[in-house]
Amino acid sequence: MNTHRFFQCLGEPTRLYAMLLLQERGELCVCELVAALDQSQPKVSRHLAQLRYCELLADERRGQWVYYRLHPALPAWTLAILEQAGTAEADTLAVMGQRLDGAPGLPASPGRGAIACG
Repeated sequence: MNTHRFFQCLGEPTRLYAMLLLQERGELCVCELVAALDQSQPKVSRHLAQLRYCELLADERRGQWVYYRLHPALPAWTLAILEQAGTAEADTLAVMGQRLDGAPGLPASPGRGAIACG
């Protein structure tokens, strides 16, 4: 991963905030990201596909759900940058977290009961 490609991949706010949410939460499914980002499912899915293409995300299908997490092979410098960006965007991430925590109909996640995605 070179620096230019990393920043180019994060140059769109939806992709940046998806990465910051995943860094904070560890793992989320598409519908959780849709709720947190307050974006349409096709838009979020398109940006997640781009982040996978950039090798910033890993995904795993479990039944009908696809869960995303930061790619385990990300270099330490990228994680440090994401951590600093998360600190700088703490207020925005808090609002997104409230949307996520208050959204009905989401699948089971760490710390959440099993509910079906609408």
